Amino acid sequence: MTRQIFIGLMTEGTTDQRFLKSVVERTFHEIKFECETDVEILEIEELRDFKGDSFVEKVLDAAKKGFENFGMTVLCVHTDADSESAEASYQNKIEPAQNALEKTNEDEYCKILTAIIPVRTVESWMLADKELLKKQIGTDKTDQELGINKKPESIAKPKELIEDAIRIAREDQSQRKRKKLSIAELYAPIGQQVDLEDLEKLDSYRDFKNNVRKTFQKLKLLQ
Repeated sequence: MTRQIFIGLMTEGTTDQRFLKSVVERTFHEIKFECETDVEILEIEELRDFKGDSFVEKVLDAAKKGFENFGMTVLCVHTDADSESAEASYQNKIEPAQNALEKTNEDEYCKILTAIIPVRTVESWMLADKELLKKQIGTDKTDQELGINKKPESIAKPKELIEDAIRIAREDQSQRKRKKLSIAELYAPIGQQVDLEDLEKLDSYRDFKNNVRKTFQKLKLLQ
């Protein structure tokens, strides 16, 4: 018998959601083939407009709304590390949220949380496939010319780096040919097309992938 999984995605912002939705969906699809039981991953539901002042309160609100609205079985929660390590995000956000969920009624809340913590921000994951990034920007300049010739997770402000790369890519074009491009336009196409093998080179993505495996284990679908 096929087991269906209903996933909700909670992110820090709308642009994060545009990038992560496809990445999360494809990662769950990849791991499901490790299961002995047939698993169907339903289209991911984007969760927004959470009540509460704290991170934990917002997670609890998302867990309840998702369960009520579409029978959510897994809540994927994104929060940027904003540093070179995800340790503080786990200690100060994810673990307290998980502890709070464990105290809720399983008839009212989705209790399974899957953490997504990019180091440093989600834009570092957008830098995992630099050839794809350059294709989306529309440039044949080198990584060095664009200033992106660094390891993604070592970059303190990856969003600013991408914005600078867009500017550099267009500075040699004539005003007539220069097409205005915003980084906001890149999140969805890069999220849909980035190769998961390229993301696998990043420690924080591998951490997320491991969290997905733990999720399947909690659902008793994977040993």
